[in-house]
Amino acid sequence: MAVKTVIGLDIGSTAVRASETQRGKHGPGLASFAWAALPPGAVQAGTIQDDQAVVGALKHLWSTTKFRSRQVIIGFNHRQVVVRDLSVSNLPDKELRASLPFQVRQTLPLPVEQTLLDFHRLAEHGSGSTVRGLVIAAPKDAVLTMVHTVERAGLHVAGVDLASFALLRSTSRLDATVEALVDIGAASTTVVVHVDGEPLIVRTIPRGGREITESVAKRLEISPEDAETAKCDVGLGTGSPAPAAAAIGDAVRPLVNEIRSSFAYLTAAGQRTGVARLVLSGGGSLLSGLTELLTDHLGVEVVLADPIARVRGTTPRPALEALERSRAVAGVSIGLALGATR
Repeated sequence: MAVKTVIGLDIGSTAVRASETQRGKHGPGLASFAWAALPPGAVQAGTIQDDQAVVGALKHLWSTTKFRSRQVIIGFNHRQVVVRDLSVSNLPDKELRASLPFQVRQTLPLPVEQTLLDFHRLAEHGSGSTVRGLVIAAPKDAVLTMVHTVERAGLHVAGVDLASFALLRSTSRLDATVEALVDIGAASTTVVVHVDGEPLIVRTIPRGGREITESVAKRLEISPEDAETAKCDVGLGTGSPAPAAAAIGDAVRPLVNEIRSSFAYLTAAGQRTGVARLVLSGGGSLLSGLTELLTDHLGVEVVLADPIARVRGTTPRPALEALERSRAVAGVSIGLALGATR
């Protein structure tokens, strides 16, 4: 029987990205990767605002890339997504998911009627009557809007997965080190702390690159476009012009403090050790001097993410060329495809 091909699809604030993986003798390989830009405002904070723009971008992507399938799995990231470590009744998976609305009703900020729920079992279990895991809650309307928009582009949605889990599959290093994956997007930042691929903390911080740009624009009394240019040209380097560098440094500080508080939560939750390595991705990771700043302020090793760290085999030249132009933001779509290939 032929293996069904499912494409990983990431609908971000600035672009749609799609990845296709294939099984090989040495493990999954990257067969295709491509992206298409979105106009400003088409997607904001994980919510589609201009469905026609997204449909057009998806149609363009499939017409210009030789994907072998129209089956897709969508990565979802939204400010209202909640991921919580809870113990629930230890039931078979189907029964457990059916019982989740009754088991977690009192712990969620949104009414369960407006929420889609899932449960990710952790390796460490509690007593025989309960099981410990991550409860994932996502706003139903935002998810359904994304699914319907993708289907209007002539694609078939095989599933929806948490973008942070996809990032974990593609960019994590599987060893005994407590590692934090930090993905800085336009409107939010995702933090996933794990050991050997097992998530300990999953958090969405409602701060991202756009907030930094707006803060710099206000501080220097310049337009957002000029502030974005300053971010790209000046960065956080010590040799940069003092007013611009200082404004960018001050704008980044709240995000750094939020990341630090995420690490502090790990310790407060009773984990034996703290984060030792930070893997940085997302468009915000391109800010010059950010890796050094995070190293100094957080006291951990900081490296840039490799979106094909878990990919084996030879990647075709067209996919490599497209990947090189968007390496910082490719991890989610590749991780979604890897999950579908298993």
